[in-house]
Amino acid sequence: MPLTPARIIIAMGVSSSGKSTVGQSIARRLHVPFLDGDGYHPEANVEKMRAGIPLTDEDRWPWLERLAGALHEAADKKDAAVGACSALRRVYRDFLVEKAGEPILFVYLDGSREVIAERMARRKHEYMPTSLLDSQFATLEVPDPASENVLVVPVTDSVEKITQSVTKSLDHLKTFKRWQ
Repeated sequence: MPLTPARIIIAMGVSSSGKSTVGQSIARRLHVPFLDGDGYHPEANVEKMRAGIPLTDEDRWPWLERLAGALHEAADKKDAAVGACSALRRVYRDFLVEKAGEPILFVYLDGSREVIAERMARRKHEYMPTSLLDSQFATLEVPDPASENVLVVPVTDSVEKITQSVTKSLDHLKTFKRWQ
């Protein structure tokens, strides 16, 4: 399915796939706000993850709703917005679109468990222990470009290459002229 024009772009994938780094790069290129989904978790979610306890759907709904609302507001103010959010299941992606009230382009950072585990071992995350990686992959429902508004990019590509791939797919935003 061809990509649906969207003012909101979300870099998605499992922990340590590069969502924040890629999302920030895309936002800089577009000169629009970047919202990191981690900043929208209620404290109870953060404490669960810090303790190595995977989140449940019930934990995720309020977080996803807050993030979707914030992305919509940011897009209203600056014509577009970029976020980072795991969005691991299709129902979460559908919920984000519903709560944002508009289409969202998901940029799926696709990587093998081995590549992601290696990245996770090299980084220090405030509350995401490596013990949660298996639950991330167990929860992941790989987005289907045939039925979802998703651009699939390999995590092994450079941040610059991913950013270029994404911005080249955003013809509808090129009226900005700022980043062409």
